[in-house]
Amino acid sequence: MSASLPASVDAERVVAGRRSFEGVLPVAELPRLVETLADDRGEVTYRLDFEQGELGGPQLHVVLSAGLTLECQRTLEPFVYPATVDTRLGLLADEQDADALPGDCEPLLLQGGALSPRRVIEDELLLTLPLVPVKPGSEIMQGEWTTPGDPPQDAERDEPTTRPFADLRKLLEDRTKHR
Repeated sequence: MSASLPASVDAERVVAGRRSFEGVLPVAELPRLVETLADDRGEVTYRLDFEQGELGGPQLHVVLSAGLTLECQRTLEPFVYPATVDTRLGLLADEQDADALPGDCEPLLLQGGALSPRRVIEDELLLTLPLVPVKPGSEIMQGEWTTPGDPPQDAERDEPTTRPFADLRKLLEDRTKHR
């Protein structure tokens, strides 16, 4: 097990050595992730285990935990989103090998046999972010959205509906009968 996270590793060598990397990484060191956040404070706790999969192929078991500061799209207030990842990645030299992966394993295409652990961590955290961040407990919008052609929201009320032009229609019908 190693506490330091190298910039790049030879996937074949670390899998053969069953290497693991474990530690804490500042969120501020993940620039693509920081672009999507409201604040770059916080830390990512990571554990990366390189291993042989059930079918003999090289795999990376990724376990991450981080409190990421997002902006609520309902209240526009920042809140801490608890991001967690526990996934297995099949390390592939060729895209065509993806079909041979077990069902619980996602493909990860290697660049010349190497991979960047920091990039893997950043990619996995980006995948956990909600499409529309909403702070837990924020007020739910009152009413419902309607689409064109739907009756208005207040159509179900008990008051009778007045139709000011109903009498006009009757007058026009009477007028056409007398001609």
